[in-house]
Amino acid sequence: MSTTLITGGLVISATDEITADVLVDGERVVALLAPGSGLADSADRVIDAAGKYVIPGGVDAHTHMEMPFGGTYASDTFETGTAAAAWGGTTTIIDFAIQSVGKSLREGLDAWHAKAEGNCAIDYGFHMIVSDVDEQSMKEMDVLVGEGVTSFKMFMAYPGVFYSDDGKILRAMQQGAANGALTMMHAENGIAIDLLVQQALARGQSDPRYHGDVRHALLEAEATHRAIQLAKVAGSPLYVVHVSAEEAVAEIAGARDAGFPVFAETCPQYLFLSTDDLAKPDFEGAKYVCSTPLRPVENQAALWRGLRTDDLSVVSTDHCPFCFKGQKEMGRGDFSKIPNGMPGVENRVDLLHQAVVDGHISRRRWVELTSTAPARMFGLHPRKGAIAPGSDADIVIYDPAAEQVLSAETHHMNVDYSAYEGKRVTGKAQTVLSRGEVIVDGGEYFGRPGRGSYLTRSTCDYL
Repeated sequence: MSTTLITGGLVISATDEITADVLVDGERVVALLAPGSGLADSADRVIDAAGKYVIPGGVDAHTHMEMPFGGTYASDTFETGTAAAAWGGTTTIIDFAIQSVGKSLREGLDAWHAKAEGNCAIDYGFHMIVSDVDEQSMKEMDVLVGEGVTSFKMFMAYPGVFYSDDGKILRAMQQGAANGALTMMHAENGIAIDLLVQQALARGQSDPRYHGDVRHALLEAEATHRAIQLAKVAGSPLYVVHVSAEEAVAEIAGARDAGFPVFAETCPQYLFLSTDDLAKPDFEGAKYVCSTPLRPVENQAALWRGLRTDDLSVVSTDHCPFCFKGQKEMGRGDFSKIPNGMPGVENRVDLLHQAVVDGHISRRRWVELTSTAPARMFGLHPRKGAIAPGSDADIVIYDPAAEQVLSAETHHMNVDYSAYEGKRVTGKAQTVLSRGEVIVDGGEYFGRPGRGSYLTRSTCDYL
């Protein structure tokens, strides 16, 4: 086992900022020491972090590598997507295994293990998408929780694909209440949205901008309200994914104020992009089609406020990239055929640091949102999301003064555009360690497929 000493950096956690040396032995952090600890001569490797931040590696709790959607697949594989994540300072992802209708949960989970095994550069876990609620799948939920798959996602959207009705959702929530699982919810009223899609297309409204109109903010808020009420009936905790609308934030805040175990995430696209991007001419808006959709810019103030008050507890990416050429173009002439999803796994930590620079959040909240809170939410803390004795040595030496321009020319995601093309941000990961191994350093990549380990997870820390 080799030792690494990270010296002189500002170690930032969700609760503290201290100037300290960090001693790593093999894959684990073994000590935080006063600067000038005198161990530099005996360590196998010394990393000078003076003037830099030393933060726990990012945990992106919502990605979709190689996800099938609308007759195609997300363009990032587990190999390319986890490498891109590492470049951006993320050292753990939690992806979504999908149960197909008529198949077992186990078959879906096994299929995703086959995609990921031997291909991931960083550590990874799985949530389980439940598409078919019956007695067999409910029994399987109990087994999977025992095996460390402790969160299950359901959809109120996409009738005929992932959609579950209220009865199935309630039944799965009841099972989660009994076995300790966290129910994750895509909260949009898919039945009403499908009607609005048909009506818009009948009026000749086929451009990408109409994707945002038909997926109305009130239909996100209504579904969020309904999911909360069903969770109350079931006695189940609830985690609402990719919250984008001010009205939905209000539903979540009300439930939390009343003391219910309701949690939620938002994503960088909702914080930094808007319907102005969806309305770009010449089909350019297709690059920004995702669900929930981008909202008018006025919604961003409510999202930032929710992040400060902890009504929104996590920032994930919902990384699900489709190339503009050949994939997004499937929806020319019919916005409903544009594959839903955007790239972002490489940009999240930097965009949220820009939020620190811009005064939206503190440095400690930045670390909490990008690392500690998702690790705690999904049963990975303190192994992940912390720099403390016994934690995995997933560590980022972050240069808060580095300036960069986000661009498809320089990113490492396997997609032909950047959602943030030309955006200037301050801050960049300089050195990235995954379980003690340097996988990014000074603009060079040293990771490799297969070095990432699969993570079994405990239940939610916040319950």
